[in-house]
Parts: sequence; C-alpha cells; structure tokens
Amino acid sequence: MAKYNETETAAVNLISIGTEITGDIKSNGDIRIDGNLTGNLNTKGKVVIGPTGKVNGEINCKNSEVSGNIEGRINVGQLLSLKASSKIIGEIVTSKLAIEPGAMFSGSCKMSDTDTNGGSAASKEKEAEKPAK
Repeated sequence: MAKYNETETAAVNLISIGTEITGDIKSNGDIRIDGNLTGNLNTKGKVVIGPTGKVNGEINCKNSEVSGNIEGRINVGQLLSLKASSKIIGEIVTSKLAIEPGAMFSGSCKMSDTDTNGGSAASKEKEAEKPAK
C-alpha cells in the first residue's frame, strides 16, 4: 500500500542563470543555485552554489558544495566543500570542511565534531551567546 503523506526529497530545486530572487527560501529537498539569491535559505538537504551562483544572506543546510559566491553566514550540519572558484565573505559554521586550492574565504570559521543536522546546533549556540535581559 502506498504512503501518500511522505514528502518526496529526491527532486532538486534549481535557480538558474539569470534568475534573481529576493526573499527567504525554505525547503526539505536539495537546492542548486546558479542565479542570484538575496535572502536566507533553509533546507534539510544539500545546497549547491554553482560557479555563476551568488547568495547574499544566511544559509542553513545539511551539506553544501560551493563554486560561486556567498556573502553572509553559512551553517552546514555535515560537510562543506569549497571548490577552487568559490568566494565566501562571512562566517562558516560546519562539522567538516574541505577546501580546494584557489578558494577564497574571508571571515570566521567555527567547527564542531558533532553532526548539527542543518546547522541547528550552531543556531542554538548563537541563541545562548545572546545576553539575558
């Protein structure tokens, strides 16, 4: 008997070259960005920023492969892979980091040895750092 209540996560959402989005995106599946995103991106899947992709905002995901540009904060629960053509200006929070020669990164990096499952532990850590009122 088929289960109709389960969500399909095999599909990849694509923001292609020439597409510009301003606003926040929330998804359960994988996302590939080859266009421009100005806003926050939250997904339980993998985020791929292609060589022509540009993101200005915060990214929360399980895994990520970056070949394009990010300006902002990226929270990755498992593996963040920076390709030679990538350029990141901002903060990285991840469990594992792979950097190819030629990748550019300016900012701070926080690493932990636990799987944060989409950067949620990093968000909780940020909340804990806020002063009590």
